[in-house]
Amino acid sequence: MPREHIHFVTGKLAEHSLRATLARLAPQVPFDYSVDVLGISVAALLTPAWVAPRISPPAAATRVVLPGYCQGDLAPVASAAGVPVERGPKDLRDLPEYFSAATPTASNYGAYDIQIVAEINHAPSLSRADLLAAAAALAADGADLIDVGCNPGQTWSEVGEAVAALRDAGHRVSIDSMNSDEIELAVRAGAELVLSVNSTNRDRALEWGCEVVVVPDVPETLAGLDETIAQLRAAGVRFRIDPILEPIGFGFARSLGRYLAIRQQYPEAEMMMGIGNLTELTDADSAAVNVLLLGFCQEQGIRSVLTTQVINWARSSVRECDLARRLVYQAVHHHTLPKHVEPLLVALRDPKVHQHALGELDRLADEIKDPNYRLFAEEGLLHLVSAKLHLTAADPFDLLKQLLATSPKNLDAEHAFYLGYELCKAITALTLSKDYRQDQALDWGFLTREEKSHRGGPPL
Repeated sequence: MPREHIHFVTGKLAEHSLRATLARLAPQVPFDYSVDVLGISVAALLTPAWVAPRISPPAAATRVVLPGYCQGDLAPVASAAGVPVERGPKDLRDLPEYFSAATPTASNYGAYDIQIVAEINHAPSLSRADLLAAAAALAADGADLIDVGCNPGQTWSEVGEAVAALRDAGHRVSIDSMNSDEIELAVRAGAELVLSVNSTNRDRALEWGCEVVVVPDVPETLAGLDETIAQLRAAGVRFRIDPILEPIGFGFARSLGRYLAIRQQYPEAEMMMGIGNLTELTDADSAAVNVLLLGFCQEQGIRSVLTTQVINWARSSVRECDLARRLVYQAVHHHTLPKHVEPLLVALRDPKVHQHALGELDRLADEIKDPNYRLFAEEGLLHLVSAKLHLTAADPFDLLKQLLATSPKNLDAEHAFYLGYELCKAITALTLSKDYRQDQALDWGFLTREEKSHRGGPPL
């Protein structure tokens, strides 16, 4: 088959970088290419209507790639070029990933078989409106069952009404209580799962007519677990087993061993893991902890997890578990590494940080004709680039002092506020080894807050 010929469209300032990137990339993919440098400095300001009458692809071209910021209907460009047209990445340094097929995400990615049970703690203290609002938020984040967490030592007389309201709102409901009277009220109202059952309430569990979670009387020894399972099995009560995950320093490793032992002893039984004992009780961001625990569950056939999101560092646990269960399912069922598959779970640091080639920012300063400021965060330094100007500093205040020393004519209050905001993002990127791109939101994975452009696009 003849080799593909791709025609790239860009502006004057990006020409040098684009040609250098394509020279390295084309032999690897491979493809032939040509570059159309249109009469505009900033490629991000291109529009399809403006490009269409100016594009001139060679006869060999098989497709055209426009800058990712070229927004609008591409039909005029395709008509003028006579070949298919597409948008490339917003940053030309992402072209290798754009053309790479090294680790493609499977077309069916997103499947999962782990159920998320999300607990609303201290539900009796919430108003009905607050309870329903909390449930709606958990369900939107991916919860399959809403777990009504009751207060030990009390009997919540209105638990039935609360469960009924949740059911009327379309939620599947579980009840977290050891109080049999409380449980019966909830089950009559539609709760389909009871957390938890051991020797203290297993006789009453025979009457509830719903699935229960079996826990040991003594987690360290699993005392009472086999007897409770035997009684429930004999009565035909559906159950799932939770040997109880312990916090670090209180038997965490041994508790993982109990899950392995129970899975071996009861290979066909449904199991559950209460993961909040680790995420809520460990001084660490919860996302990676949730991924590891769900990976353990996926490999061991533990098909449900109970999570909470009370403490601030775990307040997005349900969403994290929803993403994690898809990632670990993909890894286990397709025997592939859980890497370069789910970018939304990488929040603190970025998978890759772009750097300009040595001297590239100096070259840019020489070529720029306008007085607008371009900001970069690279190699531990902040960079401010404008026409014949390239300032660097490790501290935003030092950079500003250098800029003020040039007696700038375009630094009004609005522009100064914009630069200050962008420099805050840039220093954050340097601190956390994140990729900074001016006028774009920092990438915080699923926590990213998109930003509206305030100056018409990036510098190149």
